[in-house]
Amino acid sequence: MTDSSALDPEDRKIVTLARSARARNGVPEGAAVRDETGRTYVAGTVALDSLKLSALQTAVAMAVASGATSLEAAAVVTEAETASDADRAVVRDLGGAGTPVLVAGPDGTVRTTVTAG
Repeated sequence: MTDSSALDPEDRKIVTLARSARARNGVPEGAAVRDETGRTYVAGTVALDSLKLSALQTAVAMAVASGATSLEAAAVVTEAETASDADRAVVRDLGGAGTPVLVAGPDGTVRTTVTAG
């Protein structure tokens, strides 16, 4: 477990944004990513009959659609213990293998930080 108070303020911000998206939308996961310019993109799980995306996939898609060319960091708030392989892959596609992915529980406590690699 990672002490959330020890996080960089910008990392704490994306965890807070991810947690807010999850709570506000009543979805299983919330996510936020920070691009190379410091802009943030926030999303929740998308669960339509014809389209299913995790929160992290949706946040990365929003970043790409807005013109981001790289990522500095990503965060996901979830009940899961770690980020899925698919979530890490989408972060890796835009940010590279070394991009950190902060995985937090619903209370915002960061459980682990993994790389997209």
